[in-house]
Amino acid sequence: MNLQSIRINAPSPVTVIKKEKTSRNSVSLSWQQPERPNGIILDYEIKYYEKEEQETSYTILRARGCNVTLNGLKPNTAYLLQIRARTAAGYGASSPSIQFETSPDSAFSISSENSQVVLIAISSAVAIILLTVLLYVLIGRFCCHGKSKHPDEKRLHFGNGHLRLPGIRTYVDPHTYEDPSQAVHEFAKELDASCIAIDKVVGAGEFGEVCSGRLKLPSKKEICVAIKTLKGGYTDKQRRDFLAEASIMGQFDHPNIIRLEGVYSGFREQEKREKDMREGRVCVPKCIQKGWPLVNGAIHHSLLGIGLDVDERKGRRWKDGVKQKEGGRPDQQRGKPVMIVTEYMENGSLDTFLRKHDAQFTGIQLVGMLRGIASGMKYLSDMGYVHRDLAARNILVNSNLVCKVSDFGLSRVLEDDPEAAYTTRGGKIPIRWTAPEAIAYRKFTSASDAWSYGIVLWEVMSYGERPYWEMSNQDVIKAVDEGYRLPPPMDCPATLYQLMLDCWQKERNNRPKFEQIVSILDKLIRNPGSLKITANTTSRPANLLLDRSSSEVTSVGTVGDWMDGMRTLPCKEAFSGVSYSSCDTLAKTSTE
Repeated sequence: MNLQSIRINAPSPVTVIKKEKTSRNSVSLSWQQPERPNGIILDYEIKYYEKEEQETSYTILRARGCNVTLNGLKPNTAYLLQIRARTAAGYGASSPSIQFETSPDSAFSISSENSQVVLIAISSAVAIILLTVLLYVLIGRFCCHGKSKHPDEKRLHFGNGHLRLPGIRTYVDPHTYEDPSQAVHEFAKELDASCIAIDKVVGAGEFGEVCSGRLKLPSKKEICVAIKTLKGGYTDKQRRDFLAEASIMGQFDHPNIIRLEGVYSGFREQEKREKDMREGRVCVPKCIQKGWPLVNGAIHHSLLGIGLDVDERKGRRWKDGVKQKEGGRPDQQRGKPVMIVTEYMENGSLDTFLRKHDAQFTGIQLVGMLRGIASGMKYLSDMGYVHRDLAARNILVNSNLVCKVSDFGLSRVLEDDPEAAYTTRGGKIPIRWTAPEAIAYRKFTSASDAWSYGIVLWEVMSYGERPYWEMSNQDVIKAVDEGYRLPPPMDCPATLYQLMLDCWQKERNNRPKFEQIVSILDKLIRNPGSLKITANTTSRPANLLLDRSSSEVTSVGTVGDWMDGMRTLPCKEAFSGVSYSSCDTLAKTSTE
């Protein structure tokens, strides 16, 4: 429970700058990252001016990468340039000034005014072509769907506030649909109940049970699957919320995102009942016979099975949508529950799996798991989806140790989930994994997911320990707000602990993007020797990847001194009567 207050140094100057390409009115430059970045480089500031003007008039640009092209320069003119890097700690020192010159005017070069005219003409032509293609695609689809008679083809491609173009994958919130069931039919495959076999119950979900089972589709091999079921007695809202997760999962296709095999919603059976009513096998209420309007071209579900009719030839009756034998007793055949079917992950949730195999994996294996999670989150972020509940318990592991992000129920959590005990406006949220701005203002973004990823990183390196141990949620909120952070897990590589600290920056814009996190982990996998230096080591090299030499723990003499220093955390009473010889012993204490 040894939380630490963090100090950060600015990056060192950029020292190596190269001129890549020069023209009469532009120049392309590249440079190397500072020797001591002291954190993740957020961007670079490029300052340049004409040499003869001696900095009386200058221009400033900002670039995220290590290259830039300066445009709008004067031909045959000397310029001076300086570059400095920025991290969460602020700007570092500027590089030494370097000089470059643009090319002289050519007799055959096009004037600046003519260049602009040509550029405008080309841009206009491209815009017209793209608009023509777009109109052609939309008109073609409209005509095709207008001719179609199949119910499955009644899909809106321009509606609900979304225009979905071919080749562009963006997340569509199913709750924006006027009829949420339409999103399920659009994004999730409807399975036949006879193809699904439930073997055993393996856990409890928010709306019902989680089971293992088998899926056998026609002309395909039988596969093992996980099945979420909706408990009996559900309301229409619970059914919509349950199936909303399927319409979310059905939009994703990535090796580190749990794969949706399909859903069983009872939709086909409902269609069959409607067909029976139309063909006279069930009586049609007088309100419909008199011409009352249908809903979306079909009989509304609330009217299905109302009244009585007799099939004279077979001597059977229908009542409330259930076929009855002669004598009036219903044929009581228990129907299948509403189900969401996903791929089966043999090793279950990541937190339980790690606790079961404590200290049994190499550093590279753990980094590989973390890289998979980050890759899945990058995919979600690129699609515009915010997870809100990223935690090791919501990561599933298969037999090959591939980790996949799961649980796409938005901000919904189990009513009896101990990790969601803190309630704010709009529902319960898992405090220990949630960014401060999301707790205070319910502002969920990819940056708040990055904070949660830092907690997942800590969970993995601690083999499934509970973040912040037995501290109360209120104490966690207070400690984080005052700048305290979780200490490094035992034997945690310094590079990974520094990545945790970067994910836990209070200013959300200073946290790394998932693209950067994937890149960092890829470098560690290519250079496994960098994992040998642990964050517990007293002497840490200045050139360590992502290292901030000023991030060292403030030294304390005894456990009592440490607890007194943690003025805002009411921990001391919890340790009364317990003997700890050092702060290292305290830091290694787990919930066990």
